[in-house]
Amino acid sequence: MSFIIHGATGAQGGPLFDLLQSKGKTVVAAVRDPAKAGGKRSVTVDNSSLGSLVDAYTGSDGIFFHLPQAPEPLRVQYARNFLKAAIQAKPKRVVVSTSGAVIDQPGSAVQVPDDSAMGMLVRGLAESHISHAIVAPRLYLENLLLPMVVGGVKQDGVLLYPIRADLKVSWSSHLDIADVAEKLLTDHGVTGIVGVGHLPGMQGAALADGFATRFNRPVQFEAQSPEDFRKLLEPMFGPAAANVAAFYQALATLDENVIAEQTSAQRLLGLVPRSVEKWLADISA
Repeated sequence: MSFIIHGATGAQGGPLFDLLQSKGKTVVAAVRDPAKAGGKRSVTVDNSSLGSLVDAYTGSDGIFFHLPQAPEPLRVQYARNFLKAAIQAKPKRVVVSTSGAVIDQPGSAVQVPDDSAMGMLVRGLAESHISHAIVAPRLYLENLLLPMVVGGVKQDGVLLYPIRADLKVSWSSHLDIADVAEKLLTDHGVTGIVGVGHLPGMQGAALADGFATRFNRPVQFEAQSPEDFRKLLEPMFGPAAANVAAFYQALATLDENVIAEQTSAQRLLGLVPRSVEKWLADISA
C-alpha cells in the first residue's frame, strides 16, 4: 500500500513526496520516464493512457494529482482520464491541487469555467463518491523567486510584481501545500475544498517587509503592469506568457484574491501558512 504522487520531481509534488517519506510512509512518484525520477521510487504513468493510471492507482492508499501546464484540450483529456482511473481503481483517498485556479469564488473574473479541465475535475470528484479533498491555493510565493522578480529585490531593494499594491492576496508556498496535502491524504475527516493561504490576505507592503527581514535590507513593493510582466516572461514561457498576463489583468479588476475563511486550512485543519520570512528561511533563500 502506498501514496502515488504526481509531480513528485517538481515544485508541487516534490515537497509532498519528501514530507510523506520523512513520516515513514511508502511513497511512489508517478512519472512518464523512470530515468528522470531522481532516484525516487516510481511508477510509470502517462496522463493520456487510462490503463497506465488504473494500473498505478489500484491498491493505493492515496493519490495526489494536479493538472500539468498544457493546452486546454489536452488538460481536459487528462482530467477525464484521471476521473475514470480513480473510479475504476478505487484508491482510498484522492487529493487534487488546483495549482492556483480559482474554484470557490463564483462570479469572479478569475473563477474557472465549469467546462474547463479544472472545473470538470472538481465537479467530477464531487459526483464520484470517492473520498477526496481539493487543495485550493491562490498565488504561490515561489512566483516571487522568478529571476526578474527576486533579482530586483536583491539588486535594487524593489519587489516588482503585476498586482496592485493594495490587493489583498492569500499567498502560500509549495511547502504549505505539502503540509495540507499530507494531512488530507492521511486523515480522511475533511472532504471538499480546502483553501490554502494567508488570512487576511497580504498586500504588497507585507510581502516586501518579509523580504526585507530575511535579506536584512530595505525593500519596497512596486506594482508592475501585466503587459510588462508578459514581456519579461516570454523568453522563459513562450506563448504561455500571454495566458499568465491575462490572469493578472483579471486580478486587477478584483477587490481581493482571498480564500474563504470557512473552508480554509486554518479552520478545517488547524494549519497556518508560513510567513514570508519563514518561507524564505525554510528554502534557504
